[in-house]
Amino acid sequence: MIKGYAGRLLEVDLSTKKFSFEPLDEETARLYIGGKGYGTRLLYDRTEAGVDPLGPANPLIFSTGPLNGSVAPQSNRFAVVTKSPLTGGIGNATCGGSFALGMKKAGIDVLVVSGRSERPVRIEVDGDGNHVEFLDAADLWGKGTYETQELLGKKKNHAVIGPAGENEVLFAGIVSNERIAGRTGVGAVMGSKKLKAVSVWGSRKLDMEDEDKFKAYTKEVRAIFKDHPVLGESMKRFGTAGIVNTTNGRNILPTRNFQKGHFDDAMKISGEWMEENDLKGVKTSCIHCPVTCGRDVEVEGKGRVKGPEYETLALMGSNLEIGDLKKVSEWNYHADDLGMDTISLGGTLGFAMELGERGMLDTKLHFGDPAGVTELIQDIAHRRGLGADLADGSRRMSEKLGGREFAPHVKGLELSAYDPRGSFAQGLEYATTNRGGCHVQGASMYLESVGPLTINPRNLKLKAELPIVQQNLACTINSMVLCIFTTYGIVPKQIHEMDPNSWKYRALAGALENSGPLFRWVQSIKGSPLLWFEKWLTMITGTKFSSGHLQEIGGRIFNLERMFNLREGLTAADDNLPDRILHEPIFSDTTSGHPLDQLLPSYYKKRGWSADGVPTKRTLDKLKVAV
Repeated sequence: MIKGYAGRLLEVDLSTKKFSFEPLDEETARLYIGGKGYGTRLLYDRTEAGVDPLGPANPLIFSTGPLNGSVAPQSNRFAVVTKSPLTGGIGNATCGGSFALGMKKAGIDVLVVSGRSERPVRIEVDGDGNHVEFLDAADLWGKGTYETQELLGKKKNHAVIGPAGENEVLFAGIVSNERIAGRTGVGAVMGSKKLKAVSVWGSRKLDMEDEDKFKAYTKEVRAIFKDHPVLGESMKRFGTAGIVNTTNGRNILPTRNFQKGHFDDAMKISGEWMEENDLKGVKTSCIHCPVTCGRDVEVEGKGRVKGPEYETLALMGSNLEIGDLKKVSEWNYHADDLGMDTISLGGTLGFAMELGERGMLDTKLHFGDPAGVTELIQDIAHRRGLGADLADGSRRMSEKLGGREFAPHVKGLELSAYDPRGSFAQGLEYATTNRGGCHVQGASMYLESVGPLTINPRNLKLKAELPIVQQNLACTINSMVLCIFTTYGIVPKQIHEMDPNSWKYRALAGALENSGPLFRWVQSIKGSPLLWFEKWLTMITGTKFSSGHLQEIGGRIFNLERMFNLREGLTAADDNLPDRILHEPIFSDTTSGHPLDQLLPSYYKKRGWSADGVPTKRTLDKLKVAV
């Protein structure tokens, strides 16, 4: 078996209560690495077109990669892949916590859960004993994710759902420790199988090609991260909450259901405010991560708990016009405990508030008023009253009640917290990303509107090339499985220290904007490993990887996801943005929104797709995508 892999896939059938350990397919590992890539390949091959996402034939696939189980910073994450009940297309999410480490210690690269139990069940996987137990989970059903994990104990590594997953809320997630695989409703699929929890343990060790070299190089990378202005300074001090004031200053902070990009009370939900008023004691991090982006805050009646991250602060703060960090922290705690994605939750709540404001929904919710939100979050998780409608997300609500033009989603997945009218490449990325309106499937906004070097976010230069490179890279990162923050370190410290008003800065930004052909050529070179992702992968597996290799593998995964979506009925018509984003301006010097129609044809062409957004046979053959 290739080094870095445990070499085993565990099959679990909840209908028959049978299991088997199978050898991992080496060719699939070479082509798709692991994580989301390997999971997508399995999902495509094992499902028929039109499979019911909440039916027993839809598999729930937990997948790790060759870096999981190592001491590489930001490497202990797992991917979950399935057909999404929220979008009807590819569903996936990644998560920190300890579950990935538990899987590798148990000697399992991939866990495929199929079928459906008649009664609530949990499974325990003893990797050393090569055994799986199916245990009654009736006593855990209805309990929150925190209590469930506490009852299961700290000696094993768990992935669990809360009441939202049990009740098939379409944006329910899966929780490990304090982290959540939040997007696309993977928790609803787990709930549909009546699977409350998966616990794994073992004592196996990761086998590497060159362990001494890997350890020495990892020590160097940790030093680079600790000295980096984002990873070692702002992220460590403010967490992701430090982004709030940046996006607000650039007018791309979602406010009032994306009606505006600026929130007057942004400071009150920022990382700076949290540090001065609400931060409690030690910050938290995932295993082996030097960044420590997690924050602890205090919630009344609950004590010290995980603090809200940027996306939660924006979607459940400014998007609802709530400038109250304590309230957002409280809602964040409840959402995590109930097992829900706070991005979709905040987007759907904002949409409901605007429906109410327009007289299209009978609700007491109002922008700027926290009254009733806590109770409604509970109702959503339990599908009670109005909560039953919100549990289906903003797209289905708009189809039932109207308001499609301002429902904040792409392909059914609620938009993340970067308004694309001030970040054109990010808008194209939202429109074309296979799982829907998400920021961690590329994160183009970092290079055009949030990071230290901004490629003019509101012109068309490089805006088709950038999302392709970023989406391909993110596919590979999510297959290793690494945290997307590892890519933030690519921009060196020297650029962070440049004066944005200097001629050097302006010259560099201008050169980057005009570097489309060079950009594509450099990314296609298959030379020696340069960045840490490539070097780690090379040192662990013994096979040489470079940026060109990662782009090719990422392109393969992205195109396979695209073929899955096309098979399930999603087409170019779904590569779209809400009418509000396309036509309503948020800048005083513009009369419209995002120029998607000008960018999409170029994007399709550069992807090697037809004018209808279908990958050509030549493209699929070149990337070795078998469909």
